Amino acid sequence: MTRIKDVIDHLESVAPPAYQMSYDNSQLLVGDVSAIVTGVLTTLDCIEASVDEAIATQCNLIVAHHPIIFSGLKQLVGRNYIERTVIKAIKHDIAIYAIHTNLDSVLDHGVNTEIANRLGLEKATILAPDLQHDSEGKVGAGLLGILPHAMATDAFLEHLKSNMACSVIKHTAITSRQIKTVAICGGSGGFLLPAAKASKADIFITSDYKYHEFFDADGDIIIADIGHYESEQFTIDLLHRLVSQKFNTFAAHKTKVITNPVSYFY
Repeated sequence: MTRIKDVIDHLESVAPPAYQMSYDNSQLLVGDVSAIVTGVLTTLDCIEASVDEAIATQCNLIVAHHPIIFSGLKQLVGRNYIERTVIKAIKHDIAIYAIHTNLDSVLDHGVNTEIANRLGLEKATILAPDLQHDSEGKVGAGLLGILPHAMATDAFLEHLKSNMACSVIKHTAITSRQIKTVAICGGSGGFLLPAAKASKADIFITSDYKYHEFFDADGDIIIADIGHYESEQFTIDLLHRLVSQKFNTFAAHKTKVITNPVSYFY
């Protein structure tokens, strides 16, 4: 029998909670660690539809990348999607576990490595190593990788769009005719632009850039904003592999619910 604690212990052996950023809330958010696991659903976000899916697939543990709870809840009366999600999970004895910036921060089996693999990058290293942990350069923010062969910039953007399943890419002026060195940060990575520039990357792939922040490229690098959901959606597959390859006493399911709150009109 596998208990929720066993799944958490395994995930935290890959991405220890100590590696999460100070604002984060990566931990068991709802549920009993001693409960026996009947099934696991891996998701990017955990919303009401995710709990409904867990009920339908007989999963009593949702492993999500983004925490549904970031700050303290003073009431649980169903006023918003956060409270409604938590209430529904509690009613149906479904645990919710979040593994967020700690999974972003590890090189081995991390969010950014998942992106790098999809893009065919080699020689992956941490873009901004965490100097507080003695981790041999395998913990920190972002990732730097090299293409096996340089690609024309237009061809690389098509490659990026196709392999990351993007509807659109927002980018700054094309400052390089070819792409060879690539900097990555899944999710909101604007804070890593100085590190991306210092690494001499040709392009910096991330999301959540504001209008005026695009000016910060300043002709030194191409910034490519592919969207938050789009940059991290394959974390669902990563989490599913981490769970399913370790445990065989229950079924692990990848969510079929598209939780992206952003829609595009063409």
